[in-house]
Amino acid sequence: MPANADVHEDIPNELAQEMQRDFDSRCLDAAIEEARTGLAEGGIPVGAALVVDGEILATGRNRRVQLGSVIRHGEMDCLENAGRLPASAYARATMYTTLSPCPMCSGAILLYRIPRVILGENRTFMGAEEELKAHGVEVVNLDSGVCAGLMREFIGAHPEIWNEDIGR
Repeated sequence: MPANADVHEDIPNELAQEMQRDFDSRCLDAAIEEARTGLAEGGIPVGAALVVDGEILATGRNRRVQLGSVIRHGEMDCLENAGRLPASAYARATMYTTLSPCPMCSGAILLYRIPRVILGENRTFMGAEEELKAHGVEVVNLDSGVCAGLMREFIGAHPEIWNEDIGR
């Protein structure tokens, strides 16, 4: 079920909500796969997926370590991989990310007017969720144990890389 789609009147609200949660979980799985790929490459396990009209248009992962980049967080990599899109596509998009988006990534979400963000977890790091909400973005935390576990293991093994990534 695509995000932001009109739900047919004869589908009970509870069923529509369950269908949306299932769809969101499947899309988050694509972001989790990116996070795992990034970890296998020696990077920080944060992944993202951009979905428009029920289709995954792009995925990305934090590649700051791999590319020596200062900006390639998962969401930024995902947007870069999506390429140039018309404003109307972003207006129908949902960004899935394994971790609460930092101020930089939240800024890009706001710049492109992406109306919905699904995050895997915010136990490890609380990004700029309140800023997104203040601008009318729907933010949903799926509180994924898988996402939290990937981050916990990475930070335990590489605290210096994690601290650099979040500007500490």
